[in-house]
Amino acid sequence: MRVLLAASEVMGFAKTGGLADVAGALPRALARRGIDCQVVMPMHESCLATNRCERANLRCVLPLGPDGVEVEFWRSTLPGSDVPVWLVAAGDFFTRDNAVFGRGLYQFAGSDGAKRDYPDNGCRFSLFSRAVLELPRLLDWWPDVIHANDWQAGLVPVYLREHMSHLADEGLAARYRRISTLFTIHNIAYQGAFAPALMDWCRLDWKLFNHHQLEFYEHLNFLKSGIVFADHTSTVSPTYAREIQTPWFGCGLQGVLLERSDRLTGIVNGVDYDEWEPSRDKLLPALYTPESIEDGKAICKAALQARMGLPVVAARPVLGMIARLVEQKGFDILKPAAQAFLAQGAQLVVLGEGDPRHRQMLRGLADQFPNQVGLSLGFDESLAHLIEAGSDAYLMPSLYEPSGLNQLYSLRYGTPPIVRGTGGLADTVTDTTPQTQEHGTATGFVFQAYSSEALRDTVLRAMALWQHHPACWRQIVRTGMRQDWSWERSAGGYHDLYCRMSSGR
Repeated sequence: MRVLLAASEVMGFAKTGGLADVAGALPRALARRGIDCQVVMPMHESCLATNRCERANLRCVLPLGPDGVEVEFWRSTLPGSDVPVWLVAAGDFFTRDNAVFGRGLYQFAGSDGAKRDYPDNGCRFSLFSRAVLELPRLLDWWPDVIHANDWQAGLVPVYLREHMSHLADEGLAARYRRISTLFTIHNIAYQGAFAPALMDWCRLDWKLFNHHQLEFYEHLNFLKSGIVFADHTSTVSPTYAREIQTPWFGCGLQGVLLERSDRLTGIVNGVDYDEWEPSRDKLLPALYTPESIEDGKAICKAALQARMGLPVVAARPVLGMIARLVEQKGFDILKPAAQAFLAQGAQLVVLGEGDPRHRQMLRGLADQFPNQVGLSLGFDESLAHLIEAGSDAYLMPSLYEPSGLNQLYSLRYGTPPIVRGTGGLADTVTDTTPQTQEHGTATGFVFQAYSSEALRDTVLRAMALWQHHPACWRQIVRTGMRQDWSWERSAGGYHDLYCRMSSGR
């Protein structure tokens, strides 16, 4: 089995979110299963800073724009593995990210500080999609499956079917026709929609610009294109696969997905336990296992309280939260709920960056409860690990959550997650009830209604158990720590799907 995984960001090279984690960890897990997996991504500026990239002497001219675009491939390997990584370099199309100047992979900060998409994102990622398909020819390495991820690679299945399968060289075209495509949706809210004029730059036939194929509300929609043209679509949890077929979560594409429900699969993302394992985490002041958690976690909790400027009091429950400060993550329902559980003596620590109105809300809470709220605006990897280890419970009151990773980290670190039952959160956290406690399956606390009242009541329920029933709490903690949400588990699901796709082809 040969698999070429295409993603716009990969852990160890460039990252803005969970896609990079998947693209960095899944190929290594697939390789451990004996799959010949290679990765292709854009050559961002941050990739050059890794000092692991070298020129591969592979060049071609892509039939894009009025005159074509010359691209060059660089090569590297995923950290800690022999999995090849191929990087697409094309002038300044990708090498523009620079945090000092407020430039990211997909957005830049305007003079007012607000983030805006690069106006040529459509050109940038149609170029990436087209370049992905040149790699098998240049390497003479022909994958059974091309696994394209999110809207940035949404045109890969389109170009494969409409361009590469109809090359003048029939032998070459036949090889491309034998390739299956899997398209994975990581977050359906981000779709890559562009003005119709981009069709000409992409050199796509205008007959494809219709509501059955590429067109979506008078725009060229990259995410819809990937869904329509791929042989199979996957997303990052079984519950999210069901949710996005409804008007409440489908972001307008629910009808497209319903028509293809027999070709839609949900596979929960995994955790890289090489990076997230409290028994060997070098970023923690103390290491611990399920058997030694009391002493180790107490040291981590005291260190977290001290680092966040909070009173170091073991008898106060610490609730942790690491998230982008956006509506999706539940900040709209957090403030009223937080005032209730803070009034009961809890401490709250938050790490994140994002919308000004959520920053203002959190600063207001910190001003109102200066000895109970610790706030760090930005991102700090060592602090993220300390929050997971030092908190008593972890908050994820998400409006929606395709898969989620922090609840999986929290389970491993003995920090029961308090989550809303949506997407991957519903698939990975078992609510604490008398029945699940009796059966020894409880791992956290789950609420359903997206409301401050539901969040408040669930946090108070968890706090009461933590304070008054320590033996029950220890059982929940140890059950969560022993869960297996490794990438080996997820890779098995993908391996089975690749095999079904290849045999079907």
